[in-house]
Amino acid sequence: MIDLYVYYKVRSEDAAELAPRVRAMQLALAGAGSGALLQRRPEVRDDALETWMEVYPGVDAAFGTRVEQAVLDAGLAGLIQGPRRSEVFIDLLPGT
Repeated sequence: MIDLYVYYKVRSEDAAELAPRVRAMQLALAGAGSGALLQRRPEVRDDALETWMEVYPGVDAAFGTRVEQAVLDAGLAGLIQGPRRSEVFIDLLPGT
């Protein structure tokens, strides 16, 4: 199992429309359940752009593909500025 982190930029003016759509997408994703998080950096930078982060803890390695398909299906790309970037983390084993 992995923890998937996806971050991207959002115009402040689009935040109110995008947030409920992302949350609905997260709830609809099989395996995401209530563990999925939607976060943003506290500061707004670069001409009113916010940095948002979707967090999916404890998912399988193929989950990232399902997330990106869900983004396309939900039509979220028009409200996101630039690319969505994904990072994968795993737990450190004891003694490492």
